[in-house]
Amino acid sequence: MCGIIGAIAQRDVEPILIEGLRRLEYRGYDSAGLVVLNPDAGLQRERAVGKVEALAQRLAGDGLRGTLGIAHTRWATHGSPTEYNAHPHMSRDHIAVVHNGIIENYAEIRGELKAKGYTFTSDTDTEVIAHQIMDYCLQGLDLLESVQRAVTHFTGAYALGVIARDQPDRLIAVRQGSPLIIGVGIGEHFIASDIQAMLPVTQRFIYLENGDLAELRRDQVRLFNAELQPVERPLTESSLTAGAADRGRYRHFMLKEIHEQPRAVAETLEGRLSGDGVLEGILGPDSEALLKRVKSLQILACGTSYHAGMVAGYWIEGLLGLPCRVEVASEFRYRRHAVLPDCLLLTISQSGETADSLAALRQAREDDYLGALAICNVPESSLVRESDMVLMTHAGPEIGVASTKAFTTQLVALFLLVLALGRHHGLDAARIRHFVEQLRTLPAVMEKVLHLDAPIERLAMSLVEKQHALFLGRGCHYPIALEGALKLKEISYIHAEAYPAGELKHGPLALVDADMPVVVVAPNNALLEKLKSNLEEVRARGGHLLVFTDDVEALGHDGAIQSLAVPPVDDWLSPIIHTIPLQLLAYHTAVLKGTDVDQPRNLAKSVTVE
Repeated sequence: MCGIIGAIAQRDVEPILIEGLRRLEYRGYDSAGLVVLNPDAGLQRERAVGKVEALAQRLAGDGLRGTLGIAHTRWATHGSPTEYNAHPHMSRDHIAVVHNGIIENYAEIRGELKAKGYTFTSDTDTEVIAHQIMDYCLQGLDLLESVQRAVTHFTGAYALGVIARDQPDRLIAVRQGSPLIIGVGIGEHFIASDIQAMLPVTQRFIYLENGDLAELRRDQVRLFNAELQPVERPLTESSLTAGAADRGRYRHFMLKEIHEQPRAVAETLEGRLSGDGVLEGILGPDSEALLKRVKSLQILACGTSYHAGMVAGYWIEGLLGLPCRVEVASEFRYRRHAVLPDCLLLTISQSGETADSLAALRQAREDDYLGALAICNVPESSLVRESDMVLMTHAGPEIGVASTKAFTTQLVALFLLVLALGRHHGLDAARIRHFVEQLRTLPAVMEKVLHLDAPIERLAMSLVEKQHALFLGRGCHYPIALEGALKLKEISYIHAEAYPAGELKHGPLALVDADMPVVVVAPNNALLEKLKSNLEEVRARGGHLLVFTDDVEALGHDGAIQSLAVPPVDDWLSPIIHTIPLQLLAYHTAVLKGTDVDQPRNLAKSVTVE
């Protein structure tokens, strides 16, 4: 959600800024802009609605020349997606600001600044930041001090990049709630909301903490806390390369990431399995003592990660007999809740910067939980740093807005957690050994599922002209139906809903007719006979069924039902396998409809504001 890139260097920074914006496109945005400080002409700004390419076209030719600049991709919150609302925002041609996040009290500050004579040219909350900093500069404060004083007025979340016309050798950055990272170079330094934006120019990074301010010059980086006291933060080196964000031979990032799932799952399992179990200490030192004490779990997550948590809830209660609550993080924050005895708090997030999940974690830390465990894909993220224990997934960079490999690796990590808990909570050695053998086969089985790409594309043709779809599943496959419906609506814009199959006759059946396709996740398990009766209810009302099953013979295949055979695995692990056909179904439907698969409308990859 929104993206920041800034640079101070000994070379023209415009190409660096434009390439950084291109690498932030996956986050979701509706406009883009940049400001470069030209020693002769002052602050020069260019903005455009739409794709970064539209901005690049405006800069074609001479472009903007200068060694200091900031740039931004905006996802509209306050004010419509127009050029005058696009970042950067300026005050009196002297201060330029880019901003991720939301200033919640901007209306009050706007009124105060208007009373002082400041003119507003946008509808955004961001413009108050530029004018507030300008106001302190006019009072004689240094730029760094002006920024530090200005942010004391703001309520909300923000990451800021600030430059001034009379300060050609300084770039100021601030982080509060919204992620911001410094890229460390040689004779040049950078800021960005995601390391992806800086990989072409550096692989060394400093992750700012909440309340940090940074002053970047060409030859040094200085860090301060909110009171402008010097602080130090560790310098980390990333193993990612600039090529990690390339599509390669694939038409879309989403398709590439679907096909990367066998490798991602294999890497998530790597180094965590012994011959007959899960290695001790995979959650960190001293974690085994805590796992022995766990008597219940509370899972918090949003979106796709919430669906992963729902699957884990079935696993934890069904295999271990431990009570497990699973809740959307944004709801958990705003209600009174009771903490179960000896409860482990588990948060799940691909990015580790999801605003609602982070806020829920911070609130829950005030309650009497045994500890906080994070399952995450980004090792330097806020969620990881603020948790007691961590189980990293190894999905690698995920660029497509609709999550795929992050979801399956989360499921694998969650099953590893189940086995780690199982050592102390009722899973016998033989059953653990069986599950470990099944986990080892997952990458190969996933490869087999990917070979179903062509028949799934043919199935997608029956959805292209539809306006609605229902998804059904039972037991731990109900969350997979939810995830399948989410994928379809995210990228094809077909309205899709998911239900436990047993709920069909309690309302959704009223919607079923020839124009309402019903997608069913139907593994051959103890609930199959119950599920078959649900399918007959659909068939009797003229509905068209698309069924993914590991037993086609049991369900049949005729004009009303199209069944596709999915390779069988242990029923407890089949949610991981049955996810992939639904991803491919959504993908091919979106391609056939001609939508923007990787950057669907109105959505952002990393939701860093509430």
